[in-house]
Amino acid sequence: MATRELARAGKSVTLLEARDRCGGRIETLPATEFGYAAEGGAEFVHGAARHTRAVMREAGLSLAVSGGTAWYAADGVLSVDERSMPHAAEFRQALSALKSDVSVAEFLARHFADPHYAELRRSITRMVEGYDAADPSRASTFALRDEWMGRGLGQQGRIAEGYGALIGFLLNECRRHGAAVHFGAAVAAIDADRPKVTVRCRDGRCFAAAGTVLSVPLPLLRSIALPEPARATAAAAVADIGFGNVVKILLRFSRNWWATHAGQKLADMSFLFSSAAVPTWWTQHPEQHPVLTGWLAGPRADAVAMLSSDELIERALGSLAQNFAVSRDWLRDLLIAARAINWGADPFACGAYSYATPSTRQVLARLDRADGNVWFSGEAFYGGPEMGTVEAALASGWQAARNILSSRA
Repeated sequence: MATRELARAGKSVTLLEARDRCGGRIETLPATEFGYAAEGGAEFVHGAARHTRAVMREAGLSLAVSGGTAWYAADGVLSVDERSMPHAAEFRQALSALKSDVSVAEFLARHFADPHYAELRRSITRMVEGYDAADPSRASTFALRDEWMGRGLGQQGRIAEGYGALIGFLLNECRRHGAAVHFGAAVAAIDADRPKVTVRCRDGRCFAAAGTVLSVPLPLLRSIALPEPARATAAAAVADIGFGNVVKILLRFSRNWWATHAGQKLADMSFLFSSAAVPTWWTQHPEQHPVLTGWLAGPRADAVAMLSSDELIERALGSLAQNFAVSRDWLRDLLIAARAINWGADPFACGAYSYATPSTRQVLARLDRADGNVWFSGEAFYGGPEMGTVEAALASGWQAARNILSSRA
């Protein structure tokens, strides 16, 4: 996004990509594998997503709005998920009264430590770990409050053609406006020698420029040698912005066997929640692709970090067998494709996405200006409500370009 904006403003831009493809934690899989543009990484478009939707319009892409019904499985019994969080009114009141930010774990310990609130604590912890991929001992309560009090991410949808089509459009735009693109160019160091910078890659290639936008997943900042003051900013970001892991498991079956399972009409099932080893599942509703996606996030994803892809797929089948009270062998007979993606094991990701800690706002407040000739960009460096999403990444890249153009006006 930053490359496209700078290039079409007439700047000479070089894009260095460590992978052999663009997109990073966006990875749309071949349609031949799952029968549609399945997402191995980022999948949903959340809420208004202004920048995402603007690029979609330019690219002629369409949004499929998510719908359907959420279900809950317990002991092989499925029911519509109508669970309400216990003590919700007290929880909202305590959130509203909070004057200074603390971790979610500290907030719960301070206000809801009594055994009487045990189910409330479990409910909030599950949400923080499972949805935000966050550690409750580090996650910001203010960020939770923004989500909880009605200023969250809003309705979800998917790009019908896949996020990969959006990335492909942006890449073509970069090239059309004259940007040079280099794949397999993992950056090892950025040297500052004002008024220039030199970017050195692991394979020995070097590139000189007036400045650079550094846009890598948060953990990878440790692996890049930076000049001061950018080095101090990177260290503060790694220390004070949270970053969690996700394991995503896609299973393609020969048919939508769950649609009429055990006499229940589940054709409109969107999500399925449970206490199984893989606790969260979703369908492609309203599309009827016979694919179920399993989701492990945060500490749950960390706990299976050493499992192989085959072991993760077996664990997923076991969870579905438990949820639907069917045999694993029966499910395996229906299975025609499977893939498990552990983003923590990806050397160019080392996890999935960021989350706010109580210290994050102070770090982000200084990032609108460059540290020397180095700007920081990416979903972790976006301070709005969409932090951790594709929208945050695109908005951050757009803002980095605007800051560079205004500083060199």
